[in-house]
Amino acid sequence: EKGYETGEHAPGLKLGGCGAYKAAHHIIKTHAKVWHSYNTTWRREQRGMVGISLTSGWGEPVDPHSQTDRDAAERYIQFHLGWFANPIYRGDYPEVMKNYVGKKSAQQGLGTSRLPTFSVQEKTYIKGTSDFLGIGHFTTRYVLQKSFPFLQVSSYHTDPDLAELVDPNWPAPGPKWLYSVPWGFRRLLNFIKTQYGNPLIYVTENGVSETVQCPQLCDEWRIQYLKGYINEILKALNDGVNVKGYTAWSLLDKFEWNKGFSERFGLYHIDFKNKNKPRYPKASVDYYKKIISANGFPNPREVMS
Repeated sequence: EKGYETGEHAPGLKLGGCGAYKAAHHIIKTHAKVWHSYNTTWRREQRGMVGISLTSGWGEPVDPHSQTDRDAAERYIQFHLGWFANPIYRGDYPEVMKNYVGKKSAQQGLGTSRLPTFSVQEKTYIKGTSDFLGIGHFTTRYVLQKSFPFLQVSSYHTDPDLAELVDPNWPAPGPKWLYSVPWGFRRLLNFIKTQYGNPLIYVTENGVSETVQCPQLCDEWRIQYLKGYINEILKALNDGVNVKGYTAWSLLDKFEWNKGFSERFGLYHIDFKNKNKPRYPKASVDYYKKIISANGFPNPREVMS
């Protein structure tokens, strides 16, 4: 979306309302082709697995008693996670996504939907092409219904007719978009369990960044973030969600899209001004190391009900 809709990320194309949909369509078909290639050529010998890793936040209705807000929250997750996961696990784009993009396309006077379609053969070919689901998750939003009037200029962001809100009480230790809302992760994982038949899940990205160097590399907020989110994964495991592994994001400070080296997700601080790029452990390293070594929280009192 940021590469083909807003142009914020590479390749920097601003193809509003159609570019992101077309790019995603090709990604899904390419993924299926790779899965089938491995399945027929190498699986028997290597006994490996091929999956896809998707990043998604969680959308919580502002008013859980409001059907319109609940529907908006459903659209939020379907326009993010379901966009890619639904074709792979259920054979086609989410119905709500097809309906809303189709409706907006018709309002523009277009003869066909801006959301591409899969042929019957492609649906069959794509469905089931994932031995595991990789999940990247960072934050949550409150969601409510918001109708956007007919716009001559279409947008992926206005197609689902919703607005996103945050709770001002949520901790925001890093950039403005990344609020610490651990309970949203458990709900996302349970949604995956229910929606896609409880697939094997590997958490491939989960972490928080800082935009300034923390004094003495004491990143207490990252420790609290990891503690909260990993605990929600434990709750999801107790719910029966098939989570197999977890990877904190990220091991090292790195080049972060259009933010360059200014936004740091690493457990290890990198001195980018030094030509040797020395690495220094932040306080979160010791905490995360203890969790990994113990395969869980070393102190049972840290586990919240």
